[in-house]
Amino acid sequence: MSDEFQPRPGQSVPGYDLAERLDTDYYAVFTDIPAADREVWNRAKAFVDGLGDRMQRAWDAAEYPLDLAMSLGAHDLFNDGIEHPDLTFFSPLAAGLVNMEISRGDGSLGTVVAVQGGLALRTLAAYGSAEQQARWLSPLARGEVPGAFALTEPDHGSDSVGLATTARREGDEWVLDGAKKWIGNGASGGVTFVWARVDDPDAPEHDAVRCFLVEQSVPGYTGTVIGGKASLRGIHQALITLDGVRLPADAVLPGARSFKDASRVLYATRSGVAWSALGHATACYEAALSYAQQRTQFGKPLARFQMVQERLAQMLEELTAMQLYCRHLADLERSGGLRPTQASLAKYHNTRAARRIAQTARDLLGGNGILIEYGVMTHMADIEAIHTYEGTESIQALLIGRDITGMSAFA
Repeated sequence: MSDEFQPRPGQSVPGYDLAERLDTDYYAVFTDIPAADREVWNRAKAFVDGLGDRMQRAWDAAEYPLDLAMSLGAHDLFNDGIEHPDLTFFSPLAAGLVNMEISRGDGSLGTVVAVQGGLALRTLAAYGSAEQQARWLSPLARGEVPGAFALTEPDHGSDSVGLATTARREGDEWVLDGAKKWIGNGASGGVTFVWARVDDPDAPEHDAVRCFLVEQSVPGYTGTVIGGKASLRGIHQALITLDGVRLPADAVLPGARSFKDASRVLYATRSGVAWSALGHATACYEAALSYAQQRTQFGKPLARFQMVQERLAQMLEELTAMQLYCRHLADLERSGGLRPTQASLAKYHNTRAARRIAQTARDLLGGNGILIEYGVMTHMADIEAIHTYEGTESIQALLIGRDITGMSAFA
């Protein structure tokens, strides 16, 4: 990318003004947002509007601007609806709007919100001891320390229940061995919440799944940035090896005692992925509509062609459905009535719909659609990652299928 390039996704590009925010709320889904939630949303908007082209450059170069990512904490945008006396409370709607807005600006930063807030901070707030929380909760929330959540392994992705990383007791210490993969912030110099199976036949909790707070500087912990990614190139994911990592007895999170506890964190963040997909799709739709109104071919704007108007209508149809899913999801969560499979259905629908919207937008932009400066191509690539993480499409379908049929297809 040339040094002269300045815009970011959604801003002006040579010959076109794609900067203006458009009214994409066709069904007025978000017109009645409470003032407190709107203030949080506006804060996220201001953050996105101040990005300039920095994340585009980072995406192009596959670099992780950690200082920018962690500055989300300085704007108090990491809380993700976590209820804790030491954290600013976000309603489920406010948390969703943050996920949506940050992802609309940049997918890598949207993933930072999911990792730092949705996974790491939520794990500590839910399962950490009073001492662990006193030391680490505020630094994680303020973005002073990067946080990672290490569950997925090289040989256990969707099959995460097959967890092979082990923890054993030796005197007053725990010893961890194993490997983790695709761990956001796992090589960023902060702390990692490592999920491991207790490998001690004499321990009363033998074979139980526990979570450990691991400082990444501890001997035996190695985080290697995974290269060659074509998605979410502006955040680093790591391959982590744990080779005889020795931890004090109080490194274990007392509240995490089974795989179900890890699943509860994932269920909570699944809603965030649905909102993130909405943000990506909104950016693609806005770019396509603005471009169609300004790009002239055969003597008239693209927007005057019947085929283009039909495509825009199809995109809006799917975008509106995504908005309705997200808004009702937030309402269910606020009332305490949200079931895990309802979050699964929202993720299942929204990431699939976001894929289709991005594909249509990229096609509508023609050759310009593959240029980073127009924004659509980066969103299209990043959607592929969120379509997979926090549970693949197939896994979500099987969770939903088990719920509606009463029969498990997992075994």
